[in-house]
Amino acid sequence: MKITLDIGKLVEQGRMTAEEAMRLKALAAETTGSLAMNMLIGFGVVAVALGVLGLVPEPMVAVVLGGILGGVGLGFVLRGEQTWAILAQVCLLAGALMLAGGVMFLTKGSVLALLAVTAIFVGCGIAARSGLLIALAVLALSATIGARTGYMRATYFLAVEQPAVTVLLFSGLAIAAYQASKVLAADMARLAIVAARTCLLLVNFGFWVGSLWGDRLTWFVGRNATSRYLPIIPSWTFSLLWLVAIVGVAIWAARANRPWVLNLAAVFGAIHFYTQWFEKLGASPLTVLVAGVTTLILAVGIWKYNRGKTIAA
Repeated sequence: MKITLDIGKLVEQGRMTAEEAMRLKALAAETTGSLAMNMLIGFGVVAVALGVLGLVPEPMVAVVLGGILGGVGLGFVLRGEQTWAILAQVCLLAGALMLAGGVMFLTKGSVLALLAVTAIFVGCGIAARSGLLIALAVLALSATIGARTGYMRATYFLAVEQPAVTVLLFSGLAIAAYQASKVLAADMARLAIVAARTCLLLVNFGFWVGSLWGDRLTWFVGRNATSRYLPIIPSWTFSLLWLVAIVGVAIWAARANRPWVLNLAAVFGAIHFYTQWFEKLGASPLTVLVAGVTTLILAVGIWKYNRGKTIAA
């Protein structure tokens, strides 16, 4: 447990002696020095590995280096070496990323490779208690059904090839992860919550893309089927279900005291509103004005809710 104390003020108030204050400062200096050493060594190790990879840019080199780095980090984690905890985290994270990247290049991004990468991230994330790796595992799993992001000449894009499958799959995973968090130990429960939150983001992305273009169910009849024979879920279905989901989740989050989920619902509620508003009415001075005023009202509501939770806490 980490506790923040104003040592100088406590000494002035007579609630702590000068000797106790000096002892705590010495312990803090020890911790700070250890943290700095961990970070320097960790960044040095990663820099060396990246340098070698740059000199020999081969996927197999990335796999080998990633395996070595990950193994070193995992070794420190399993031994419970608190002194080298940050170094272990850095090595394990860098190793997992390099190993996953190498596997992806070697297999040209096949579904089996993505599942293997998901397993790598899950295993390393649990071992290192890393929320980042767990979130990456969920994102890697989403790539198996065509979800991806990209960048091209100052343009960012989001692609969700199968909105309906994305919504159903990650809704189920989010519920399962949340239920699991209720029975797991504290550190594992935190990872389950990270997974559930990442799943909720993907669910909203699926609804968002579906509300714009609908969903041609290629998985249902095969990718080689003629498009005119494909069953289609129309965009208005996604728009309506997304609205129902946002309102329902927001009500649950408010009652269950889940501020993060409520804020997420509010943000995607605004995105939903903006998307449908401009898609149906177009961008004009009046529509921009009304959308702006509505967003400000929503922002004030979120601020008041969060402030009330902070005061209550």
